[in-house]
Order: sequence, then C-alpha cells, then structure tokens
Amino acid sequence: MPHSVEAEEYLLSCCLLDGSDSIAKCLEKKLPAAAFYVEANRVIYQKLIELYQKAPPVAIEVLAEELKTTGELEEIGGMAYLLQVSSRIPTTAQTDYFLEKVRELHLLRQLIKVGTTTVEQCYEFQGGLEEFVDKIEQDIFTVTQDRVTDGARSMKSTAKEAWVVIDKMMHHKGEITGVSSGFKELDAMTYGFQRAEMIVLAARPSMGKTSLALNMAESAAMPRRGDPAGVLLFSLEMSAAQLGMRMLCSRGRVNMKKLREGFVRPGGQEYTDLVTAADELSKAPIFIDDSSHLTIMELRAKARRLAARETLGFIVVDYLQLLSPTDPKTPREQQVAEISRGLKALAKELDVPVLVLSQLNRAAEKENRAPKLSDLRESGSIEQDADVVLMLARPRDADEKFQVAADSAELIVAKQRNGPVGDLKLTFLRDITRFENHTP
Repeated sequence: MPHSVEAEEYLLSCCLLDGSDSIAKCLEKKLPAAAFYVEANRVIYQKLIELYQKAPPVAIEVLAEELKTTGELEEIGGMAYLLQVSSRIPTTAQTDYFLEKVRELHLLRQLIKVGTTTVEQCYEFQGGLEEFVDKIEQDIFTVTQDRVTDGARSMKSTAKEAWVVIDKMMHHKGEITGVSSGFKELDAMTYGFQRAEMIVLAARPSMGKTSLALNMAESAAMPRRGDPAGVLLFSLEMSAAQLGMRMLCSRGRVNMKKLREGFVRPGGQEYTDLVTAADELSKAPIFIDDSSHLTIMELRAKARRLAARETLGFIVVDYLQLLSPTDPKTPREQQVAEISRGLKALAKELDVPVLVLSQLNRAAEKENRAPKLSDLRESGSIEQDADVVLMLARPRDADEKFQVAADSAELIVAKQRNGPVGDLKLTFLRDITRFENHTP
C-alpha cells in the first residue's frame, strides 16, 4: 500500500513549528485525518485540527496535554514521539510539497481500495449492467471529488473577468450576455440565462413546465441569432421518444392530436413541415437522457462525461422532485436540499446555466392568488440556491376553468440575484403545445 512515513512526519513537523499557517493550509486543502497512513500520525493530526479550531496557534505542550487527557499520548509513543516528529524539519518552507505528497498517497490508497472492490464485485456481478457501472463511477467520483479544491482568487483576476462582461454591456447595449430563452420580455429582464446560474421553473402539474422548458432548450440549441449552445436534457418523467415527438410537432407547428388520430397524411403540408422540423432538430446539438431513478451524483457524473465529449452550454432537468435521494432514510426536506445544492454545484462546475423544473404546492390554488417563493414544494433550499426563479401560472383574471391549454399564461420572475423581478405574459398555442412571445 503506497505511503510515506517521512512525508507524514515532515508535514506534522511543519504544523507544530508554526502552529497556524500550515494547519490552515491543510484545512483549505480539505486534508482528512484518514490521509495519514500511520495511526499515531492520524491521531496527532486530528488533535491538531481540533485545537486549531478552538484557539490557534497550537503549542506542542498543549497538544501533549490534550492527548494525555484523552488517554492517547501513550498510544502514539508518548512525549518522545511528539518531540521526534516536531524536530523532523527545521523550516516550514516545504509545507505545500509535503501536504500534496500526503494527499497524493492517500488518493492512491483510496483508488486501490475502490479498484479492488470493483474487481471483486465484477466477479460476483448480478443484475443490471448500467446500474452497476453507474455505482462504480459514483464510488470513483466520491474518491476524487475533493482532489481539486477551490481556493481564494485574487481580485486582479476576478476584476478582469468582470470587466469583460462590463465591456460587452457597454459596446453591445441591450444584447443578451447569456443563453437566450427565446422570449423577448424574459431576455430583456435577465439578458439571457447566465453561466453558472441555477434557474428554477416552477408550476403546478399540467401547467406546461415541460413545454416551456423544451421551447427554451430549442431556442438555446437553434437560436435565430448567434451561436448554438449544446443542450443536455434530463427527462425523469417522459421518454426520449415522447419528448422528440413533442419537439417535432412544436417545431413543425403540427397538431399532435391530429397526428395521433391519423389525420396527417404523407405528402401533405403538415407531413412536409414535420420532415423539415426533423431535419433541423437532427442537426441541433441536443442530447436527451431519459434515465429514471437518477440520484444527483449519477446525474452530475453523466453531465460531466458528456461535457468532456461535447461542448455544453445549457442543461435542463425535468424535474427536481423526481431525482432519487442518495440516502432514502434521511428526511425529505434534507433530500431535496441535497439535490438542490448538487444542481447548483453542477452549474458552477461546468460553468453553464442549469434550468431546473420544480413543483409548487397547492397553497396558491387554495388561496386563489398568484404563486410566490414560499410555494416552492418541499424545501426552502430551492429558493436559497436558485439564482433565478420563474413561476408559470394562469392569469389572475382568468376564470376557474383555466388550464394551460388557454391562449395566454403568466410567467412570474419571482427572484433574480442580478436583476429585476416582475411579471410577463406568454402566448400558448394549445394545438401544438408551444409557448411564444405574447400577442394581444
């Protein structure tokens, strides 16, 4: 098993020498106590972290007393071992090197463990191959997810990136800076869906969330102006074939009901429109994953793999509440919070906007009012994590029989971190299940 007793002792020596900076570096790099192969070194490091979090800096005398109090001093070799470790190195100049060495060896041991377990499971394999492969990928991802940490960045680099956006705004007044939603009023408020943003589209069932999301995905992948963005659509409710048919009919402006009832004949205008739409969509960079029972870890792994092969610019998840929890035993609110945080992390990791569909509770219907942020179902963390929250609702002056098949709908921008909020109207074409810019 790969390890280096010397590297571990050198790192601990650095921590004991300055008692502050070196320990802080270890915490910043998320170095766990388990990274130390030698049990005594693991105990010393854990105690150093505990003392540092209470009251830095940490002196060797305080460390020895704490270990003595917990009955661990003799287990690690007594004061003699502490003195041996503390005198291992005369300077902390090489702290970063030894820190990375310990992390590297720890990662190798974890990979060996996962690899060995994988080999054993392959010999004992039973069940579905896809689920088995996903489980293996999740195990490897769990090992490697903290390999690269996010450190603080200088204001110099941050200001440079911000200035690029400012310059674009000044020289291209009114132009969108993100992925176009395809709706003029919405783009005017948001300037498009921005990179690393999590956008939530919420509504009650049968209000048209999926239709609106598909229209937005189509606009991103097939824009009227500008470059197309690669779109990845996770559909946990509908199959890829069902989504494909809806997109074809919507793009070709063909009545899906007539198609199902056999009134669309080969050679006719509607048939020609469908063929044209199929040709256009087949060339668009749209990828559909209709896997069911996905966990947030599996979803992120799939998105990461596709992003390594294709250029992604937009991700759609339909819908949040259908994602499976990592641990089914945890309370539902914690499960949804974990999923919400994972989707926001995915947006930041891949640096693309992620549109997440979500359900609303029944409060707005019962109280006969427009939906608000508190109506987001099952967890307030969705509201907290989202950069933009859109709510699809019936017009407030509509009668009680209003359904999404009506000619208009209200889209409420209930939250936007970097812009205004407000309401706007959309036109819904019931025959082709398509939303378009509002026409009075």
